[in-house]
Amino acid sequence: MTERVVDPRGLRFSAALSVVTLAVALVTENLWVLGFQLLCFALGTVLGPVRSPYGLLFRTVVRPRLGPPAETEPEAPPRFAQAGGLAFTVVAAVGYLTGVDLLGALATALALLAAFLNAAFGLCLGCEVYLLALRLRPSSTRSG
Repeated sequence: MTERVVDPRGLRFSAALSVVTLAVALVTENLWVLGFQLLCFALGTVLGPVRSPYGLLFRTVVRPRLGPPAETEPEAPPRFAQAGGLAFTVVAAVGYLTGVDLLGALATALALLAAFLNAAFGLCLGCEVYLLALRLRPSSTRSG
């Protein structure tokens, strides 16, 4: 089975849209906006970032105008990062829904920060955690 790969430009595009969505959610404390971002992270985790709403938008509208990427990346690290974003937005939603607004705001702000670092600088914190976990895993369980 061949490993799935992703266009890093699409990941940064998705991160930029996540920045906007999370910023709106943070400023307005709107659970519908936060819920939409939660759904995007959930779909990115389960289906992969290319098949998330932002990934589909990139693939169908933006990428045809850019042409093929100069390089690609393995899908696994960004997919793991989507799971991290999902975890933070779940915590944020629980915070807001239970009246612990500070928890909701803090979790939203942390997800926003991670998305901003990816969008602005190409630094994917979730991807780095994924790669660190691979390096820390005992060598006998590594495939290859």
